Amino acid sequence: MPSTTHRAHIEADLPEIIAIRHDLHRHPELSFHEHRTADVIARTLGEAGVQVKRGFAGGTGVLGYLPASTPEGDALGAVALRADTDALPVLEETGKAYASCTPGVMHACGHDGHTAILIGAARALARTHRPRPVTFVFQPAEEGGGGADLMCREGALAGGERGGLGNPVESIFGLHGWPTFEVGKVATKPGPLLAATDDFIVTVKGRQAHGAYPHYGADPILAAAHIVTALQSIASRSVGPLDSVVCSLGAISGGTANNIIPQEVKFIGTIRTLLPATRALAKDRFFAIAHSTARAMGCEAEIEWHEGYPVTANNPEATQRFFDVATRVLGPDRVERVDQPTMGGEDFSYYGHHVPACFYFLGLRPRNAPTFPTLHQPDFDFNDDALGVGIELMCELAAGR
Repeated sequence: MPSTTHRAHIEADLPEIIAIRHDLHRHPELSFHEHRTADVIARTLGEAGVQVKRGFAGGTGVLGYLPASTPEGDALGAVALRADTDALPVLEETGKAYASCTPGVMHACGHDGHTAILIGAARALARTHRPRPVTFVFQPAEEGGGGADLMCREGALAGGERGGLGNPVESIFGLHGWPTFEVGKVATKPGPLLAATDDFIVTVKGRQAHGAYPHYGADPILAAAHIVTALQSIASRSVGPLDSVVCSLGAISGGTANNIIPQEVKFIGTIRTLLPATRALAKDRFFAIAHSTARAMGCEAEIEWHEGYPVTANNPEATQRFFDVATRVLGPDRVERVDQPTMGGEDFSYYGHHVPACFYFLGLRPRNAPTFPTLHQPDFDFNDDALGVGIELMCELAAGR
């Protein structure tokens, strides 16, 4: 079935898909609280004739399923398409008519756009020939909750006999709106695309004293300062110069008055890596540096380590299929190969531990615009001009040709 058939349905549906996107943007919901969003997804899929199963990943994950158009195709494994549905705890500053009506919560990462794209793809595919089954994965809690891991554990990719719907999934594709790429363009690469994410909370405990008499105490502020500085040696001295590791501090707090050395100081942050060996090394060095530096200052360091998402690594065959489809649909001048991975993280990584997976970037920056608000910023808004491109690519990837 040629892509022009999908395109006709997409163009006819686009005004309604934009309206759905604006509605989702107006009513953002945080991780594991996407109840209204799940209702919208289930209702619109059901109206399109898509089989629906709810209740995944704490209750707000939704699966959709369309069988193949022929008995021969229906004997094949399914192609899965994924969207994330949660918003962020950010106060919106877009000034749009459809801006968030929930103070302090907004779709600052474009998940409203991802969800609208997948709804649009399901509606278009429901009305066209399908050479193989298609599973639609709407997962909650990408923003730190690991919703993808829960979806996988609960059988979302395993087929109807093991907790999911229909035939087991054989491959999966997902996208993310990307502000640095021009609208109408897409990009990805085989192998590592996004980093593994590990987070930490460090409490440096000392001995409280008067600021005028530091020798009676053990200063956790001084110890924390030395730890923070020393942690940067992980990147500069513990791994090869061509390897990738980031250690960033996001907040530090402690103390009550200008003339009191406090009892303790706390700081939080994240480590990002691209290779399993580097991930393990970074953790080992982090613990050694924090403990040893604190002890050298007469203090102790307590570390809470939160292992986050694995590396998002694209399967070579699935990625080549993406390049073939995208080049045919969009033209070679609108398809780019990413040179280097980004150190952001994505829980789409979990799907790739179960089936061949490919994650790609969908351009959002308006043509001829030198800049565009980036992800997690209060003035970010998904570009509606990118919806049609995303829907068509998802449809064509599902066609498996």
